[in-house]
Amino acid sequence: MDKDSYRFSSRISSEFIILSALSELSIGTVATVESLELPDEVGHHLMHMGFVPEACVVVIRRAPAGDPTVYSIDGFEIALRRETACHIRVRPQLEGS
Repeated sequence: MDKDSYRFSSRISSEFIILSALSELSIGTVATVESLELPDEVGHHLMHMGFVPEACVVVIRRAPAGDPTVYSIDGFEIALRRETACHIRVRPQLEGS
């Protein structure tokens, strides 16, 4: 699967909103959770940890080998593997907003 297959956009009013997979974001990026595209058991577990629509998530750091990545959400730091984070759709916040 190529990188672009994880990215899509939706048209709302006259603006395009770009959604990305959480795993694609750079360290320091702030984003808003849009959806979880995971099996129910995993999705519910992550929702209990704060990964719910409209939650703010920040990419904190990556392991030296690049996986897992630590994210801050709802006051918690949570490490997720790329194979899980690629199924969490987020809307990166623009700088200054």
